[in-house]
Amino acid sequence: MAEKLRLMTVHAHPDDESSKGAASTARYVAEGNDVMVVTCTGGEAGSILNPAMDRPGVSENMPEVRREEMARAAEILGVQHRWLGFVDSGLPEGDPPPPLPEGCFARQPIEVPTAELVRVMREFRPHVVVTYDENGGYPHPDHVRCHEISMAAFDASGDPDRFPEQGQPWQPLKLYYCHGFSRKRMQLFHDALLERGLESPYGEWLRKWDESQRPDPYERVTTQVECADYFEVRDEALRAHATQIDPNSRWFAVPLDIQRAVWPTEDYELVRSLVDTTLPEDDLFSGVQERVHA
Repeated sequence: MAEKLRLMTVHAHPDDESSKGAASTARYVAEGNDVMVVTCTGGEAGSILNPAMDRPGVSENMPEVRREEMARAAEILGVQHRWLGFVDSGLPEGDPPPPLPEGCFARQPIEVPTAELVRVMREFRPHVVVTYDENGGYPHPDHVRCHEISMAAFDASGDPDRFPEQGQPWQPLKLYYCHGFSRKRMQLFHDALLERGLESPYGEWLRKWDESQRPDPYERVTTQVECADYFEVRDEALRAHATQIDPNSRWFAVPLDIQRAVWPTEDYELVRSLVDTTLPEDDLFSGVQERVHA
């Protein structure tokens, strides 16, 4: 039998895997590939964002609740899952913002979480790795640190001189950034909702988007993965994170038929490749299958 292709996605908190690239991962699982989600922190600092979950016993047991939610989401997506085991840094608020808590993920010496991610990479042996861009997708300290350790581990995993205690070297072949929240995508959804006479939740967001300060990440996209058939699976996985996802929120504001017609892909930026490929792509494994199954 041909070797299975393997995809690893690296995320900061539980629920990130379901809001960023989940339909793609569900598609790759359905096509017979192995997919692993790595979650860097336990999401312990998360607030309850769904009013229905604001009840006794939830906030007091947030780490346990979020572990259960993550297990359910992984089951829905059909992915393998690993925790790196670091503590959620929280999102500091204030001017100036307060210091991050001692011992949290974003304050760890970078070699510590990098070594843990290298260990998981060498165990799973992914051909493709997906993570966040240099801004973390948005500037949460855990998202930025997730980017940093993903880049470091991609390079270190195949180097026998780096972290030799973490297993046999394995070099992934491609690395991508996931780009989910492009202005172009939001504008098209906004227009499609208004054309149908439906209310759009995106108007104020679009008006406040200053492209001189925040360029549209769509301009960086190299790879669009067709995954419209898996939007329901994505949404079910999102709802599994019940403390974080309000089923009445704008996550679900755009009817699926509009989503499929307007934007049937999830979008990525190829930033490292050790195989030949041609841009633009429609498959994260472009060039990999030819190398692995040569």
